[in-house]
Amino acid sequence: MATPTLPNSRTEPDGSAVIRVLAYNVRSLRDDTDALARVITACAPDLVLVQEAPRFFRWRKKLARLAAATGRIVLTGGATAAGPAILCSLRATIERTEDVLLPLTPGLHRRGFATAVVRFGGARLGVLSCHLSLRRDERHEQGGMLLDRLAALGVEHAVAGGDLNERPDGRTFRRLADALQDCRAVSPWGGEFTSTAADPHQRIDAVFATEGIEVLGCGVPLGLPGVNEADLRRATDHLPVLAALRIPAS
Repeated sequence: MATPTLPNSRTEPDGSAVIRVLAYNVRSLRDDTDALARVITACAPDLVLVQEAPRFFRWRKKLARLAAATGRIVLTGGATAAGPAILCSLRATIERTEDVLLPLTPGLHRRGFATAVVRFGGARLGVLSCHLSLRRDERHEQGGMLLDRLAALGVEHAVAGGDLNERPDGRTFRRLADALQDCRAVSPWGGEFTSTAADPHQRIDAVFATEGIEVLGCGVPLGLPGVNEADLRRATDHLPVLAALRIPAS
């Protein structure tokens, strides 16, 4: 059964903006990058919250190549955020960006946040892309840092998304969902499970929004026009999460 199309991006007469936000773990572009570009393009996102962006040799060129292939630009992140990145459409007006490295636990992978403040029409929005730890205690601490970082952006409305490495019944996921809107739970749309792409059986990737943002739909874009299931399997080892949001005018 075909998935209904989400609302198209647009700016309303009152200055509010309808935007599409895509969270996607791209596994360092180690898989079929043409399939990945087709999936992103078909989702028509205004913001792409990337996890596992390239971090090593010529990482900037690789990330820029993905952005160009999807008609987007690199807003921030990559190696400078230890993997998370943000791409955006030309519709976004960029106010500021900051990449944040989180405390390093010896023996574990370095984590970070890619953050930005952007405008769409009269709507001002904070944005954060994350990839949380595999270790439970560290992940919970990073959840608190995520909430603190969103607050530090100093904007009324914000979105955060990425690979949480945890299901909705986990304490870090619950911590975020208690403070923010879990967009999939608020307005289910499309598919639910994000991992793995070959055998989807768990939801460990999510998009969250602050109160005041209207969630118009959120989920895995299965059946969305232009999104091919074979491409989803070839693109990377996660399925993406696509959310349509209405951001009030500032």
